[in-house]
Amino acid sequence: MTNVLALRSSILGDASASNQLINETIASLRAQEPTIRIIERDLVTNPIPHFDGDAANGLRQDPLNTEQRKARALSDALIQEVQAADILLIGAPMYNFGIPSALKSWFDYVLRAGVTFRYSETGPEGLLTGKSAVVVLTRGGSYSDGPASAMDAQAPHLRALLGFVGITDQKFVLAEKLALGPEERKASMGLAKDKIIDAFQIALAELV
Repeated sequence: MTNVLALRSSILGDASASNQLINETIASLRAQEPTIRIIERDLVTNPIPHFDGDAANGLRQDPLNTEQRKARALSDALIQEVQAADILLIGAPMYNFGIPSALKSWFDYVLRAGVTFRYSETGPEGLLTGKSAVVVLTRGGSYSDGPASAMDAQAPHLRALLGFVGITDQKFVLAEKLALGPEERKASMGLAKDKIIDAFQIALAELV
């Protein structure tokens, strides 16, 4: 059985382009692959606390107080979901050129020394290997090329975070120009939907 962990991080709910693409992808996967197991986590309706001093200390050492124990337990639960997943499906809209704070908070609790990565003589080594990530990027403008590409702190950040924990099989699907008119939005969303399914088919084939 293939296990998929689906993450939503948009603040716009049903109006969100990334949520729409994630929802349509999940529906398509369930129709095509009846045995697939999908765990869904909405990081906005069920938010992860922002990383603070207690969380940092709770993840780096034996917890000393209630807040640190809560942070350790949350980190354990989030990491277990990733460890159980074969494929991650991540919805990541662009906010002020970067990723949503809700998604950043999730990574703050998942990137944990000695558990999801470790330091060796040759540098950091990711421990969440053997997994794929299908990342759905949505943007109101155009940042994939041209002068505005220098402002893209969304895709590079996600590539680095996933790669740091060993998820190097990354398939990024982009839907941009979504705020440039209904025709641009419709065309970009339609193309992205097809590309997500194609990316998943490749990822599923790689698991066999």
